[in-house]
Amino acid sequence: MNEANDQELREKALAQIKRKREFGAHLLTFVLVNALLIVIWAVTGAGFFWPIFPLLGWGIGLAFHAFKTFRVDRGGPSEAQISREMDRLRRS
Repeated sequence: MNEANDQELREKALAQIKRKREFGAHLLTFVLVNALLIVIWAVTGAGFFWPIFPLLGWGIGLAFHAFKTFRVDRGGPSEAQISREMDRLRRS
C-alpha cells in the first residue's frame, strides 16, 4: 500500500516538474519575443506603442498558464477547507 502511494506521489511530482519547465520555457519565449518587438518599435521611430497589443494578449495567456502551473488546490478541497465550510454552515 505504501509503495503504491509513493509511486503515485512520484508521478505527481514528475508531472509538476514538467509543468514548471514548460512554464519556464513559455515565460522565456514571452520575454525574448516581446523584448525584440519593443526594440523594433524603438528603432522604427518610437511612435504609438504598438507592442502593447502582443504584450497584453500574450500576457493574459501567460497568466492563465501560470495559474494552471502554480495553483495550490490540486485534487479538490483540503480537509481544513471542508471543516471551515462545515463550521460556517453550522453557524448559519
